[in-house]
Amino acid sequence: MKKAIFVFLATMFALVLIKASTADKLSPVEELGKKLFFDTNLSTPPGQSCAACHDPVDGWTGPTENTSGVYEGALKGRFGNRKPPSSAYAGESPIFFLDKKGNFVGGMFWDGRAMGAELKDPLAEQAGGPFLNPLEQNNPDKKAVVQKVKSSGYASLFAQTWKVKAEDWDKNVDKIYEYICRSIAAFERSEEVNPFNSKFDLFWKNISAKNLKAAAIDPANRKSYANLGLDEAELKGLMLFNTKAKCSQCHTLEPGPNYKPPVFTDYTYDNLGVPKNPANPFYTMDKKFNPEGKNWVDLGLGGHLKSVPQYTKYAEQNIGKHKVPTLRNVDLRQNPNFVKVYMHNGVFKSLKEVVHFYNARDLGNFPPPEVKANMNTDEMGDLGLTDEEENAVVAFLKTLSDHFVPGKK
Repeated sequence: MKKAIFVFLATMFALVLIKASTADKLSPVEELGKKLFFDTNLSTPPGQSCAACHDPVDGWTGPTENTSGVYEGALKGRFGNRKPPSSAYAGESPIFFLDKKGNFVGGMFWDGRAMGAELKDPLAEQAGGPFLNPLEQNNPDKKAVVQKVKSSGYASLFAQTWKVKAEDWDKNVDKIYEYICRSIAAFERSEEVNPFNSKFDLFWKNISAKNLKAAAIDPANRKSYANLGLDEAELKGLMLFNTKAKCSQCHTLEPGPNYKPPVFTDYTYDNLGVPKNPANPFYTMDKKFNPEGKNWVDLGLGGHLKSVPQYTKYAEQNIGKHKVPTLRNVDLRQNPNFVKVYMHNGVFKSLKEVVHFYNARDLGNFPPPEVKANMNTDEMGDLGLTDEEENAVVAFLKTLSDHFVPGKK
């Protein structure tokens, strides 16, 4: 018990230092976005900030240990239907579009409903969603949020940053609300949220200096990447990630803009055949929010497309698909004993479970998929990984946590 408390306090102290060291790097709009992101007064009733579901200590996702990964909203007893994805490393997701191969790409939320069509920025549109969601921050309208910001201690910073006049708070509510969303998106794109300082990033820097490409690693050239920042198991995991395990086909190893290290997503959508999570509290929500009760099925992208006239004809072939998430910080947690949950519905409780599911889904040892249609059968299901190879992939995934300190275990 004492050891766990010590580890927790040490972790919190380290994160305080990290925040302190990056705070002076924030621009005015990023600093404003940070204040908005952590403001617990921007819900009805007050008490729930963006960080309630996107906390830095757990990789900018949910900070409370539970069996579903689904979080209670500002109003007691109301729950959403999905696990909050990480809000870090999301800024490069493009405006939602249909590519030449017939795949939908970009947007935000697990189902892509923040498409970016309105603000030309999916991340900013996503930032405005939870404030008005009755299952999350539960504000009645944009005006309620704007008035809370007007009354906040950072109202003058807001007005100065966006050149807001006194009369704008009441007369231009939609524009002020847009500024709120864009400010939060600016913070979410900042170096504080996206530091690119994991163990993998050090490895990336070292291999780049030798003109080696992470996306080119395979069994034949693996030794060329040795002793450049990853240990033997982690390097083997990366090699498997890029070859036999097929992870990089969606969680791409290709560099980002300006040759930034990868964020491990191609921003597409996939149905992995994930089983239902019986612990999801949404099944027992009031019929006002879930009229189907325990028979509710998460239709994912297909459910969203049904409501978009220009894409309705594509809905059925996308039922059950959810956005490919970044893998960055996939193992970052507030203490070693904290149980993180995975997948859009939080059904798996460890990276080992996730990797084993990808490897052996089709071998009959898992519950049936929530949605059988449109299931990915090309890149997962029976990969033939050994237990040792699964463990190696997990070891690699653990190198993606931010705030790596060389020499520290």
